[in-house]
Amino acid sequence: MKILKRYGALYVMMVPVVAYFLVFAYYPLVKGLQTSFQDYKLMGDRPYVGFTNYNAVLHDSTFWDAMVNTLVIGGGILFFSFIAPLILALSLNEVLQAWYKKLTQMILYVPHLLSWVVIGGIWIFLLSPDNGLVNMLLVHFFHISPINFLSDPTLARWIVILLTAWKEMGYTCILFLAAIVSINPSLYEAARMDGASRWNQLIYVTIPQLGNTMKVVFLLNTLGVLRIFDQVFILRNPTVASKLDVLMMYTFQKGILEIKLGPAAAASFFILIITLALTLVVRRMTRFDEV
Repeated sequence: MKILKRYGALYVMMVPVVAYFLVFAYYPLVKGLQTSFQDYKLMGDRPYVGFTNYNAVLHDSTFWDAMVNTLVIGGGILFFSFIAPLILALSLNEVLQAWYKKLTQMILYVPHLLSWVVIGGIWIFLLSPDNGLVNMLLVHFFHISPINFLSDPTLARWIVILLTAWKEMGYTCILFLAAIVSINPSLYEAARMDGASRWNQLIYVTIPQLGNTMKVVFLLNTLGVLRIFDQVFILRNPTVASKLDVLMMYTFQKGILEIKLGPAAAASFFILIITLALTLVVRRMTRFDEV
């Protein structure tokens, strides 16, 4: 009773939060699990069919093609979304002019605030083979024929990977910069007294002190590897669909376009299980619990 009197107000404040997750997170999760075991129809009976939906998904070649695309595109995004912001943050940390550093951060952060509809529209226009700025520059300076970037299967994956890394680079860069600012200045002072150059300070002081932040960023990026959807939905077209369709697109097509909710729910739970397994592996490899 003493605990209730002391912390009662806090428990009351938690009620809306708990109710939110129960209604909008856990109930849909349980309902989706139920649907995955049913021959689900929008109207009429919904008989239970056991693992038929899961078996159908596992024997669907489209599902495995989507798995390959997801691993390739997600792996590329995971790599570039980690390395590019880190290099950028380390470079900006060496800039002495504060106004230039702040201006660069602001410019880099803007794409993160825009939706993929806006970002996709901008780059579809820029990469257009007709009047796109990129092709105009290539024709003018390199005298080559216009390239249809968004219809070239060999370029489609790279475009999605690089655009995703570019869009989120500013946000992740700020996380790294915040961690760099929090490094104890005495470590740099001791390094300078030992005759360490700027490069040696970067290698032996800055980067090791960013270890915990790197773990957090890498884990957060890993959680999103299998949930790629928005950028693919915006940038795909029938010409490159076979190279871009990922697991979330497969679920969308099954559930929304084909109204096969049972297989769609089964595929979504495969994604959930693989994401959890991947996260556990990353936690173990990075020793995340030691952060």
